[in-house]
Amino acid sequence: MKKRTVAQNIKLKGGLEKIKGAQRNELYFVLDNLKSMYNVGAIFRTADALRVKEIFLCGITATPPRNKIYKVSMGAVDWVDWEYMKNTTEAIEKLKDEGAQIVALEQTDKSIDFRKAHYQKPVAIIFGHEKKGVSSKVLKMADLVVEIPMQGMANSLNVATSAGIIGYEVLKD
Repeated sequence: MKKRTVAQNIKLKGGLEKIKGAQRNELYFVLDNLKSMYNVGAIFRTADALRVKEIFLCGITATPPRNKIYKVSMGAVDWVDWEYMKNTTEAIEKLKDEGAQIVALEQTDKSIDFRKAHYQKPVAIIFGHEKKGVSSKVLKMADLVVEIPMQGMANSLNVATSAGIIGYEVLKD
């Protein structure tokens, strides 16, 4: 017996257009030079679960169609809106023009606990390179810099894991 993908099952039930047409949350994800296609795919999957309005893939961040992204996203690349921009600063300027609060997720001497932040929708969350983090130029453009406190030996979480944590916190209100 052949197995169907999630997308195929939704299409068979006539639900793909219903899902695609459903209202999205006033939440954007901005990926600032992510190097791992697996992280990009996982973030697409999280963005689908959160009903993110759009993902901005910036700089060296890989874009669909790519098998690694598609596989990890479980097909979410088919129904989550995304746009590629050469520079993350362009994406931020566009989002600011649309009235979005720009929030960078990064550990700095000025960042605050993400649970204590006040988020104003629409909100755009910036996620940085897996090793280098959010670039300093981009950090300067942010309205707010937040971090997820670390209690163990590792000083950070995987970027895709972080996307889920902060995404659900932003939508909590």
